[in-house]
Amino acid sequence: MTENPPDPAGAVPTAHGAAEARERLTAVRTEVAKAVVGQDAAVSGLLVALLCGGHVLMEGVPGTAKTLLVRTLAAALAVETRRVQFTPDLMPGDITGSMVIDSSQGELSFREGPVFTNLLLADEINRTPPKTQSALLEAMEEGQVSVDGVSRPLPRPFLVAATQNPVEYEGTYPLPEAQLDRFLVKVVLPIPERAAELEILRRHAAGFDPRDVAGAGVRAVAGAADIVAGQAAVKTVQVSPEVAGYIVDIARATRDSPSLSLGVSPRGATALLRAARAWAWLVGRDFVTPDDVKSLAHATLVHRLGLRPEAELEGVDVARVLASALGSVPVPR
Repeated sequence: MTENPPDPAGAVPTAHGAAEARERLTAVRTEVAKAVVGQDAAVSGLLVALLCGGHVLMEGVPGTAKTLLVRTLAAALAVETRRVQFTPDLMPGDITGSMVIDSSQGELSFREGPVFTNLLLADEINRTPPKTQSALLEAMEEGQVSVDGVSRPLPRPFLVAATQNPVEYEGTYPLPEAQLDRFLVKVVLPIPERAAELEILRRHAAGFDPRDVAGAGVRAVAGAADIVAGQAAVKTVQVSPEVAGYIVDIARATRDSPSLSLGVSPRGATALLRAARAWAWLVGRDFVTPDDVKSLAHATLVHRLGLRPEAELEGVDVARVLASALGSVPVPR
């Protein structure tokens, strides 16, 4: 496990209001693009999750810059980040921390685990057993860790960016529904288009080192104060009764689908509401539109759906089922 310390205090100006925070957080995209090519949707998902106080599940084949993206985002935000490589022998205490004997005083003391950070990269989370996966549940949901009967708050802001590989199933432990539901969004990092892949090769030929984010010219343009200011501003974004009803109708349409054994829960509906508000604020609006809801629906809901066994045998795609449910709900005008 590794960590990148934040920039020295004062390196990033403190946000004085929502407008300044939005300007700085928007500038993060430009900084990330200096090191990561062609993953704009993933950057949007991470920023939305940060503004909601949520978490992100990132899926992509090896080599699609999942780790690089998180490291670059942390550098542009001047927040602390740590990485944990999930393996079959990883124990819960390796993540949350544990009680150890202080040799100097002969007493038990708490040694913090890597979860005590702003941005935790949980690499290949589906390669560790459910017991260790569940160690993240309280941290993700409550923003705290309980060890030896004592609850310890995590730093603010706090985001878990977990990665999983969609092609290597041998030796993996699928995430249970309860943990999948804790992720605000799921973003898929695709193989880049030809032009983007050529740009990646051009950068590497010019000397780009993915282990050296600073060498790519990435600088801190926002800080924890901007994220906190943005989180407060997002809560003021207005949601009309019509848009709220639209979200509820989408959730209910998934529950009525004959192809699904598990539809969107009320938690999923509220997640879509939170994500839509964050996106609306990020693009400069103080109200949510139906288009905001539609644009965030796939990333926010698809990982919460479960196919019926017979639908799986027929090769039904859960994303298409969600698209069908969306298409069946009238869009408010």
